Amino acid sequence: MKFAIITHVIHGKESGNYFGYEPYVREMNLWIKNVSEVIIVAPLDSSYKSQIQEFYQHDNISFIMVPSFDVSSIKRTFNSLLVIPSIVWKIYQTMKRADHIHLRCPGNIGLLGCLVQIFFPSKSKTAKYAGNWDPKAKQPLSYRFQKWILTNTFLTKNMQVLVYGEWETSSKNIKPFFTASYFEKDKIEVKPRKLEVKISFLFVGTLSNGKQPLYAIKLVEKLYKKGFNLQLTLYGEGIERGMLEKYILENKLENIIYLKGNQNQETIKKAYIENHFVVLPSLSEGWPKVVAEGMFWGCLPIASKVSCVPNMLENGNRGMLLDLNLNQDVQNIESILKNKDLYQDKVIKAVQWSRQFTMDVFEDEIKLLLQS
Repeated sequence: MKFAIITHVIHGKESGNYFGYEPYVREMNLWIKNVSEVIIVAPLDSSYKSQIQEFYQHDNISFIMVPSFDVSSIKRTFNSLLVIPSIVWKIYQTMKRADHIHLRCPGNIGLLGCLVQIFFPSKSKTAKYAGNWDPKAKQPLSYRFQKWILTNTFLTKNMQVLVYGEWETSSKNIKPFFTASYFEKDKIEVKPRKLEVKISFLFVGTLSNGKQPLYAIKLVEKLYKKGFNLQLTLYGEGIERGMLEKYILENKLENIIYLKGNQNQETIKKAYIENHFVVLPSLSEGWPKVVAEGMFWGCLPIASKVSCVPNMLENGNRGMLLDLNLNQDVQNIESILKNKDLYQDKVIKAVQWSRQFTMDVFEDEIKLLLQS
């Protein structure tokens, strides 16, 4: 099978091998495990491989380089209009060669892929919509347009669209799905941490306004000032790092707030195993990987009510949902910190639920999709 991937994810090349963002490539390696040829249409960058990137595992990969583009300004829109025709042509030629077409959405390259796939109604297709599928969510016009095309079964034929969460308004080609991080063999026994010792919080993600790391810091700061013995460790990099460092210094939080930068998967896994809570006050998510991973290792999630998070946390029975009201959220966290039985019950439920979704199950589901 010739398997074509149309994606906006920026790739790199080292010693003849292609790499990209580690969680995405790790998933794609399962998709391409049993196909004979892989054709990737994506942007290519010349930077060196980082700790949060991974190599594709396949012996027969063809890479079709296309430029990244966006329409965030008049100048960029004009430049985009110059490159879009060549991108569309490359996508069309790739789809023509492919036996199975796989789109990664939402994204600008995925948007073009959504349009071009209309001309291949009989080809086997899948699309992974890795963003928030909630029809009530406020999203850019391009995201809503991609959703509209993917759910329009007149324009989009012979395609299964994988989305996070279950939504009543979905069309018949929409399939609720999940993303896994660990295999069955990775499972080890985990127990709820004791709340009598120093309570440790994690933030894992990009240091950007969308992920709201400052809100996580303010939560822990306010609890600290209430007399709790705690700390927060942040893993990730981003444009807000300088601002966060300044806030930590100005508020004398150096002894309880730690910025660790980007780290590899093993380091993050160890952190999940050792810490009490993982905090994700994000404004937008698809499948929040850090929530699922934290639950897998008994690190209780405290997360905002976006996308499928309420479903993942069973409306708070398997964690805590943030209202993004600082005083109210601090009060709710405080009620868990003061009740070890409640905390342990939530952790046990979180572990049991999350361990249903392993890479083994994920791989079996992918095989069924490619066979249908």
